[in-house]
Amino acid sequence: MKPPIYHISLDAFWRDPYPDLKTMRAEAPVAFVPELGATLISRRDDIFALEKKIDFFSSNQPEGLMTQLIGQNMMRKDGDAHMSERRAIFPTVSPKTVKNLWMQDFENFTSTILERVLPLGEIDMVTLAKELSGEALRALTGLTNMTWQEMDRTSQGIIDGCANYAGDRAIEANCNDCTASIDAHIDARLAVLKDAPDSSLLSVQYQAGLSMDQIRANIKLAISGGQNEPRDVIAGMIWALLTHPDQLALLNSGQANWMDAFNEYTRWQSPIGMSPRQMAQDFEVHGITLKKDERVFFMFGSGNRDERNFARPDIFDLTQDSSKSIAFGAGPHFCAGAWASRALIADVVLPSVFRSLRNMRLNGNTEFGGWAFRGPLSVPVVWDT
Repeated sequence: MKPPIYHISLDAFWRDPYPDLKTMRAEAPVAFVPELGATLISRRDDIFALEKKIDFFSSNQPEGLMTQLIGQNMMRKDGDAHMSERRAIFPTVSPKTVKNLWMQDFENFTSTILERVLPLGEIDMVTLAKELSGEALRALTGLTNMTWQEMDRTSQGIIDGCANYAGDRAIEANCNDCTASIDAHIDARLAVLKDAPDSSLLSVQYQAGLSMDQIRANIKLAISGGQNEPRDVIAGMIWALLTHPDQLALLNSGQANWMDAFNEYTRWQSPIGMSPRQMAQDFEVHGITLKKDERVFFMFGSGNRDERNFARPDIFDLTQDSSKSIAFGAGPHFCAGAWASRALIADVVLPSVFRSLRNMRLNGNTEFGGWAFRGPLSVPVVWDT
């Protein structure tokens, strides 16, 4: 049986995908959405199980936008090919390296940035989050010759390019310009790191003997996801806590900790809302046959609000059990940067921001956007100086 067809408004889905996803979970958990050209899988337990079936749901998508634009990175590989590259980058992103090396960097630049903005009394938290996320990526990737502004620009350009299903030539051209910039920065830094290796992503891949095509593709992957996702979570969590003072009170009283807040926020708003797959062979789900070569989207954002798994799925509540969250994925492609992201945001940035910016409060409206990647567009705040 073919999947049922479910139509969406692309604009409404970008502004708020959750009403449509709730309907899909209830009525059509496997549904073809013509506007996206893909079959969406929306229930959490289906995603959790199927993501591991790489013989059917393949990440290898040679004709996909991401592969065409940035190269075949490790996220677009399966099995041994994927795991060999994952092992190569592990020395950069392991919990031990994050704790013993990157945490100090995170603390240093966060302190410096907050000292600079403190006298201002106001800022858009999305802008501040861009800088914090960009500085973390400069250290992790090894591209210390790239400004945080260029890190943010190239990341957004790649993301826009990889979501350019309409084939907009201007978006594609901008993405190509961004990837060329990253290549130029890689070439300049690699000339230094060959003689003075360190624990950065660029250096450890080179030391592991990966080809330049592999190195370039994985650096671009890290920039595309490693900039926008922490940015969106930092700004979004600040907005969420300021609009939910009862939840902020739990943190201030010690009844909840910052990691609780991080885990619940990433469940609730799912900064990574979707992960694409291509069917390697036919497979049946809920009586529906997914045919070889069809495109399938695992809707993480939907799974994280599945009523079957969460007591109050549409509510931001630090006291509820969020252990079944699939915010970072559920299978072999579980986000390699998860430890670094948690350390940066939950251990350093969020407690530092709320400690340093006294009586912080919102100073305008906040709108969210996105369904594949989701975050606030602006979070204006003020504080007492």
